[in-house]
Amino acid sequence: MKDTVSEYIFVIVGAAIIAVGFNVFLLPNQVASGGVSGISTILNGLFGWNAGIIQYAFNIPLFIAGVLVLGKKFGVKSFIGTITLPAFVILTSGWEPWTLNPLLGAIFGGIVVGSGLGIVFKGKASTGGTDLLAQIITKFTGLTLGTSVLMIDGIIAVSAALVFDLEKGLYAIIGLYVTTKTIDIIQLGFSQSKMAYIITNMEEEMREAIYREVNRGVTKLPAFGGYTGEEKTFLMVVVYQTEFTKLKQVVKMVDPTAFVVVSDAYEVLGEGFKRV
Repeated sequence: MKDTVSEYIFVIVGAAIIAVGFNVFLLPNQVASGGVSGISTILNGLFGWNAGIIQYAFNIPLFIAGVLVLGKKFGVKSFIGTITLPAFVILTSGWEPWTLNPLLGAIFGGIVVGSGLGIVFKGKASTGGTDLLAQIITKFTGLTLGTSVLMIDGIIAVSAALVFDLEKGLYAIIGLYVTTKTIDIIQLGFSQSKMAYIITNMEEEMREAIYREVNRGVTKLPAFGGYTGEEKTFLMVVVYQTEFTKLKQVVKMVDPTAFVVVSDAYEVLGEGFKRV
């Protein structure tokens, strides 16, 4: 019950944040950065129609179509997101713009809207809109979901360029990019850890040195040389960024010829990191 209540709170708070970002950054600068909000920005610029009403006019039919075509898998939380987002857009429509610089509007609008969407997604819901349309297109055309979303958002960005001007279309693309990246950050967090794969002929010495000097466990994984076919073992270790320099020193000290591959690690769960 506690988790369910938290998820509903995420959906409502996320929808409120999206609405604020839309009204103080995107709409006043005519940045149509994809989705139903982008469509409402274009129609508001053309006819002066209320953006929240436009979003209701698109979101509700799309939600109904999604349920009819794709089944009842969207749940109550997605319906709440579909309903509350336009409501918050209407409630905050009188807020003064925080900037009238289109570039700043695209960047900070993308950050705020992306943060809101990330919070909604953490509530295991969506705000409906063109995401549902993309799923419907995918079902009937065989296109991937990513391709369908890109196609819809691309049409919206081109429409913004035709209705407003080319620069506004480019700002829309910037806003869409920033929104996407911000969603990733909200869902995955900033990378605070590094994952290293170490291939060495001194695996036991390396394992013991890492445990002793860095105080991190090591996982041994089997591997085969692509050229020689020789069986090898490589070591996988995850450390905080603050520990990474120490790890490099240990690897160099034990085996200067070791082959090391390093990547960012997001949402590391387990002993020594976040709890599951």
